[in-house]
Amino acid sequence: MSDTIGKENVDIYSLPVTTIRGEETTFGAIAGDKVALVVNVASRCGHTPQYAQLEELQQKYGEQGFTVIGFPSNQFLQEMGSEEDIAEYCSATWGTTFPMTSKVSVNGSKTHPVFKELKLTADAEGKAGRVAWNFEKFLISPDGQVARFRPPVLPDDPAIVEQIEAWLPK
Repeated sequence: MSDTIGKENVDIYSLPVTTIRGEETTFGAIAGDKVALVVNVASRCGHTPQYAQLEELQQKYGEQGFTVIGFPSNQFLQEMGSEEDIAEYCSATWGTTFPMTSKVSVNGSKTHPVFKELKLTADAEGKAGRVAWNFEKFLISPDGQVARFRPPVLPDDPAIVEQIEAWLPK
């Protein structure tokens, strides 16, 4: 279930990312040296209620060296049109406080570089490759280990929580 990123000598932490507010930065500037749960999110999906559990994780572990990072994607045609609308919806509806990026593609020729790297990681069944749907989760340790969880796995699933707790600084 756990792989290490950077298999092809790519430093994921140096990859460019644009925040939902339009600021150019890097993945490392957002993730820092924290345990990071990267999730491709969408506002009009059956899995959208997972926002509540993602925010609960952020609140519970945020001060212990953890962050959720939401990457909105319209890859499956279920995300709002503008970053402003997405930010407002997530804040007003779900009370999200975790960092979010601008909209990205998670599959295909325009796949965001962070997802190109993360998709090299296999899930619990040994399958790597394409993001299956919205709310696919990639848990990244500060030293670059990755655990991948498919969309139906809820953010508060014991497998995710146990891995977060195992990777948090002692």
